[in-house]
Amino acid sequence: MKPVQYHQGRFPPEDQLDWQRLLPLIGPATSALARYDGMLASMPNRSVLLAPLSTREAVLSSRIEGIQATMSEVLGFEAGDRAASPQRLSDIHEIINFRRAVRLAQEMLEDLPLSGQVIRAAHETLLSGIRGDNEGPGQYRRIPNWIGPPGCTIEEAKYVPIRPEGLDDAMSRWERYIHEDKPDLLVQAANLHAEFEALHPFLDGNGRVGRMLIPLGLWQRGCIQFPMFYISAYFEANRYAYYERLLAVSRDNDWTGWCMFFLKAVQNQANDNLTRTQCILDLHEKMKHRIDAATRSRHAIRTLDWIFQQPVFSSTNFVERTGIPVPSAHRILGSLRKHGILENISPASGSRPAVFSFPRLLEIVDA
Repeated sequence: MKPVQYHQGRFPPEDQLDWQRLLPLIGPATSALARYDGMLASMPNRSVLLAPLSTREAVLSSRIEGIQATMSEVLGFEAGDRAASPQRLSDIHEIINFRRAVRLAQEMLEDLPLSGQVIRAAHETLLSGIRGDNEGPGQYRRIPNWIGPPGCTIEEAKYVPIRPEGLDDAMSRWERYIHEDKPDLLVQAANLHAEFEALHPFLDGNGRVGRMLIPLGLWQRGCIQFPMFYISAYFEANRYAYYERLLAVSRDNDWTGWCMFFLKAVQNQANDNLTRTQCILDLHEKMKHRIDAATRSRHAIRTLDWIFQQPVFSSTNFVERTGIPVPSAHRILGSLRKHGILENISPASGSRPAVFSFPRLLEIVDA
């Protein structure tokens, strides 16, 4: 069976979309996204409270690409656990790089439009210091690539993206489309993601960059007020359909089928994000009183924010990064463990500090 080839000349696809099939899905997806974004607008310390969800997004987006490290392993590594295998350590670094790439892109988008400059910088950060370091980080590819079973030839591939000599012009067209006025921003975002994945502009990391661009693009176009929208859980849970719908764009010119899948993903994940965020807020409010009662410390609020931002941490990190005096910090940790708020998952041993977890938050985030 011949590989599917890139759909030359069929982007952008507005005149190929069946709006009668899309309209019933646009309203629910837009409303669900607006409800979630509205909650973020009223949420104090949103970047702190949603930090674990950002890590979850990095884990799940990476898992789609076969990177198997878990959220617990990533958080444990950041708390000082270096016991993982070399392969797991490589996976963990890739996930941490994903978060760094998202943060860099957000900072750049404060002053720049979403463009090749931002995308290449995010890609360079994503592949920095890992196995993809020799895959042209931050550079559009100059050689052909293809998608298929490991080790397959181009003739055995499932899909062959655009040839490298056409890539610069195609990416320029893609960039222009970002800023064009279209009938619906979510459908536009769907088309942008499908085209980016079809072009496959980099030798590695295309899927992860393409997924991180979804909330960043919606944010810059004003569809959401905050770029904290997490969509990869739906793609990961429906991985076969995700790849099949993307492939069908080039194989069957089925942009409508892909857009329908994308709109369902937005609605599903907006509702899921809303539920998880509300649970985090409820837990934060409850813990505010419990931690104050347990510690009787003027550092209670600082402690509260720390354990929500970093639900797995070492005692050393807690002391150094919160700025709480050492005697007070150790007394607080002891009180939180005594009252069942924290678990000591790794006791102190020699020069190795104790590692604690906040299980109630991890249950919400990683369920």
